[in-house]
Amino acid sequence: MKVAIIGLGFRLGYLGRVFKEIDPTFEIVGYVDPAPAGMATLDEHGISPGKAYETPEALIAGEAFDLLMIGSPNHLHLDHIRTGLEAGLTVFTEKPIVTSIEESYALASLLNTYGHDRLLVGLVLRYSPLYRDLRKAQEEGRLGNVVSIEASEHIQPYHGAFFMRDWRRYGRYAGGFMLEKCCHDLDLYNGVVGARPRFVASFGGRKSFVPENAPEASGVNDLNVYHRKPSGWQGSDKVFDSDGDIIDFQTAIVEYENGVSMTFHTNLNVPDEFRRFCVIGSKGMAEGDFVRGFMDVHDARTNEKVIANTYKAPSALSQHYGADEQMAEDVIAFVQTGAKQPVSAIDALEAGILALAMDEARLGRKVVDLKSVWEKFDACLHGASDTSSRVRSA
Repeated sequence: MKVAIIGLGFRLGYLGRVFKEIDPTFEIVGYVDPAPAGMATLDEHGISPGKAYETPEALIAGEAFDLLMIGSPNHLHLDHIRTGLEAGLTVFTEKPIVTSIEESYALASLLNTYGHDRLLVGLVLRYSPLYRDLRKAQEEGRLGNVVSIEASEHIQPYHGAFFMRDWRRYGRYAGGFMLEKCCHDLDLYNGVVGARPRFVASFGGRKSFVPENAPEASGVNDLNVYHRKPSGWQGSDKVFDSDGDIIDFQTAIVEYENGVSMTFHTNLNVPDEFRRFCVIGSKGMAEGDFVRGFMDVHDARTNEKVIANTYKAPSALSQHYGADEQMAEDVIAFVQTGAKQPVSAIDALEAGILALAMDEARLGRKVVDLKSVWEKFDACLHGASDTSSRVRSA
């Protein structure tokens, strides 16, 4: 499989290695990136990045390939996706797919014009063995009707410090932390609920990565932990005095169109990190953790633990609990045979809209009603004649 890359950052450098492991014929024919942070990973593993081009248009005109992969900063995604779709290409984009509600409408219109299946998205957790087992338990009826969900994504201080130093610290580039980092998780639970979010409330801010908590303020000079993960474009050395507008903790409450409720919590300064969920249904409960590698399912009538799964990363290669390798296999299968994917661009847009609503609610200290957003989104996605709300099938 031949690919071209717009935005050869750390993530696509890593995915280049994963795709090459899965498909020995994988080849990068060219890329566009003035400062390709992912080049070192490709070099380390003997993978050629192909020819460097100045613009996406020159890359598309200069090379023949099967898939255009986009890993540019989030605020550039829409233009790069549009360029690929207008050129008649199949496009893979890293998450989050766009950075605003208005961009969500614009991309929905593009999908209406060029086809809903022309755009793949790297919401990698949909491919994880744990999530697939959760959905299987749900399909087998072990949970009954989903009633409520408690979920979280927490990251260690070194990772939180990366966000304080990277271009992702600016909302104008990333769209906010909930969108940039947690859209994975929001997509998973949207899928479990099977309906769109309707009402959203949220609170949060920055209380850990602030000047008074800097290690040197207490006489500690070893800052290695806070610079362990390298930053790329727009990188900075400032952690506790970051000039970004990013939060370091946030909680949200969501009510879906079918009445299911969810609480979601994220924090960037958790020494013993976890990424867990508890899905409670009318017939049972599923509790799991992607980081700690387990999923238990209990029957509500007997209290019996009917599933007790544990998970380990299949290799040192995996960054997402075995999901990266499966995503590579599935994307390659789609390009070669049109095989169905477990996540769509529409799923990604819906998760993104929820994340953006969480920030709107947090900033405005209000409950956000998404009814009018979904009406306009559907008008863009399916044509102006269809403004009905859609219940998800995935």
